[in-house]
Amino acid sequence: MSESYKSTVLNRAQAAGNWTEADRPLVIIVDDDDSLRESLHELMQSAGLDSISFASTREFLEAELPDRPGCLVADVRMPGVSGLDLQHRLVESGDAKPIVFLTAHGDIPMSVQAMKAGAVDFLTKPVRDQTLLDAIATGIERDIKQLAHSRMVKEHLSKLALLTPRERQVLREVAVGRLNKQIAFYLSISEITVKLHRSNVMRKMQLTSVGELVRVWEALPAEVRERVDA
Repeated sequence: MSESYKSTVLNRAQAAGNWTEADRPLVIIVDDDDSLRESLHELMQSAGLDSISFASTREFLEAELPDRPGCLVADVRMPGVSGLDLQHRLVESGDAKPIVFLTAHGDIPMSVQAMKAGAVDFLTKPVRDQTLLDAIATGIERDIKQLAHSRMVKEHLSKLALLTPRERQVLREVAVGRLNKQIAFYLSISEITVKLHRSNVMRKMQLTSVGELVRVWEALPAEVRERVDA
């Protein structure tokens, strides 16, 4: 593994978000082939990536993993819970950790299923090191962006909780483009009251422009926006 390629993998990951040493990406390998797990672990080391491995999906699901960005590299067919079943469970639980499937027994329907469910790639053994590392780097980038987005939404929700029900209604109306007089008519309040609520929204949400307010509103989960509508 060349030093230049090692740098490329890490630089691509770091470009997706600012991470400290404690946030270094972690590659999680799930495969029942002992020799392959060891080989992949050595490959990750050569690329400057931390890795941890499991011999089965059960081991992985029962493990307490560090809260770090990363990517899963999983076989499709394993004893017990298969790689595709694992992907399905993670999606259902809300854990969208990117997965690169690596298998010697794949077929087109299986690959289509995996990709539709959000897999980064579906690779066939044996695979070129560079091809696998490219897929892993893509998965790490995706996870870093997902985690950054989740943190941003969490921050927005904490600020939203500071608003009164009326202030949330005003936030919604401003975000959809209504003028103060339109909001006043729609909510059956005075225009002066609308301006007061609007000022409170901007202060509590720490916003400086309507553009920022619109972006915050659009970033909120759909179910949160629906509750405000209700």
